[in-house]
Amino acid sequence: MKRFDGKRVLVTGGTNGMGLAGAERLFAEGAAVTITGRSAEGIARVSSELPSDIRVIQNDAAAPDAGSNLVAQLDNGEMLDGLWLNAGIVGIRPFDDVNAAFFDQLMNTNVRGPALQLAALAERLNDGASIVLTSSTSAYERTAITSIYSATKGALVSMARCWATALSPRSIRVNVLVPGAVKTNLRSFLSAEQELEFEERLTSLAPLSRIAEPGEAAAVALFLLSDDASYVTGSQYAVDGGLVMF
Repeated sequence: MKRFDGKRVLVTGGTNGMGLAGAERLFAEGAAVTITGRSAEGIARVSSELPSDIRVIQNDAAAPDAGSNLVAQLDNGEMLDGLWLNAGIVGIRPFDDVNAAFFDQLMNTNVRGPALQLAALAERLNDGASIVLTSSTSAYERTAITSIYSATKGALVSMARCWATALSPRSIRVNVLVPGAVKTNLRSFLSAEQELEFEERLTSLAPLSRIAEPGEAAAVALFLLSDDASYVTGSQYAVDGGLVMF
């Protein structure tokens, strides 16, 4: 029997990177999988590449109706056994160059989005379900130009602890994935030179001295979503090659 036979799992931000790798693995292990994406182009691309049984829907975590929109697109009465709140964006800017638009974009996508999505989906979660949030080692790295992004990822850790307590009467577990440098398109706004500099810096600091593949981070998320982690809640799991070691 596969780990996710008979389970329904929703992955936000599932059209690329860790989310996509996780969706493919969940499907291979028996889950009924729904993923979300923000752009029509990304949705069209993965819809043509993934098995037709993986449902792909459009949802922008930054939108005020992110939660209600997500629920509206699920089948009537559809219940979930797993929820991976993975959608997010990266923003890099010196603290004295932050403006309201930059601040709101990051906060709305990375903090308000998952908060509204979980609030709307709470009644669609089966008792005993598992929730995973994607944070980042940026919350612990003290990098000078990531103050707002780091704050959003730190907020997810704090919310997850509160949600783990609030949902414990229903035996719903809430845990946090804390990836370090992973090969995704989240840094696509950087030039090739900037991205190389960024990766060289992180690989020099991480004891394993390399960038992770998306599937390596997804594998830890799947552990947390599965019954293998049945006594794990309110925890953080770093997938960072030893970068932060908490």
